[in-house]
Amino acid sequence: MSAPLPETERIARLRLARSENVGPVTFRDLLQHCGNAVAAIDALPDLAARGGAKRAIKVASIEEADAEMSRLGRLGARLLVWGDADFPPRLAVLDPPAPVISVIGSTELLARPSIAIVGSRNASAAGRKIAGDIAKDLGTEGFAVVSGLARGIDTAAHRASLSTGAIAVLAGGVDIVYPEENRELQTSIAETGALVSEMTPGTSPQARHFPRRNRLISGLALAVVVVEAAHRSGSLITARFALEQGRDVFAVPGSPLDPRAGGSNRLIKDGAPLVETAEDVIAALATPLGRSLREPGPNAYDGDKSNMTVFRQFDDSARDSVLAALGPTPTPLDEIVRQSGVSVPVVRAILLELELAGRLHRDPGDRLSLI
Repeated sequence: MSAPLPETERIARLRLARSENVGPVTFRDLLQHCGNAVAAIDALPDLAARGGAKRAIKVASIEEADAEMSRLGRLGARLLVWGDADFPPRLAVLDPPAPVISVIGSTELLARPSIAIVGSRNASAAGRKIAGDIAKDLGTEGFAVVSGLARGIDTAAHRASLSTGAIAVLAGGVDIVYPEENRELQTSIAETGALVSEMTPGTSPQARHFPRRNRLISGLALAVVVVEAAHRSGSLITARFALEQGRDVFAVPGSPLDPRAGGSNRLIKDGAPLVETAEDVIAALATPLGRSLREPGPNAYDGDKSNMTVFRQFDDSARDSVLAALGPTPTPLDEIVRQSGVSVPVVRAILLELELAGRLHRDPGDRLSLI
């Protein structure tokens, strides 16, 4: 069992998560290499410089962290840091974990068995009814329902689960309403369920935030149900994250004449179980309600355990080999390892330096490209 996080480490993890060029993967790798966030923050400038940064990396200050904590307090929100005892267990074991989340409402709800329901913003009346019926019946059976507070399917799922446990994951700050038409719904979820966000309070949702939101939606759930998703729908990104995280993915069939059902029908063709009711979903779960909510995971706090020696185990020739394997086209990590001929730990260390320097872009599925 992990040791409780000291308060200095909690604040340092918040600072690390809010520092420039530090995403979930970099956050995880920094903690693995440095042993704790205090040491990671100290190492940031040197690692970014090694990666070729043209200027000093911006590190979130203690004052900025304190200001965020104060703002969350005024909102009635809680900050949960990876390693906290009440951090949602299914998020804690993701690889990489969500570094920090803000929550307005019930944090206990986040540990309940949950099913995500996602789908088209431009949903049909039939699609919204099916989503609402499934959400309502799942709630009756004791499941919380997770979605993204978007128009259409998300809205229908949230409204139907308000009285039984609605969890809304936001792409912007936990205090930002989006879309505006769901202001009343968002307020209701805050009062009876839970609003969750990885972003700093006050952050307006941007396109690059939605994949991180989708990753949290699937991460909080035991399974994802897709209702009316077009071929290029963001719901399919959520489904892909779910599969990568070891979650079940189900799909509701739709008319082949309706482009809103093209993506969800494709999921069924590719092997996703076809479901039409909550009973179908529960029956199709791999181990209904049986899987552990606190699965074995990495020790969240190892104190001063450090593994910085890997950064002293490579020279410029290794970095040049990794750079030669990278380019503007997203490339899988294993292909970079194969082409560069460099060991996996050293490749990861070089990629960490490049990302801190602002020279690396990560796409879903651990695909990387140079900026």
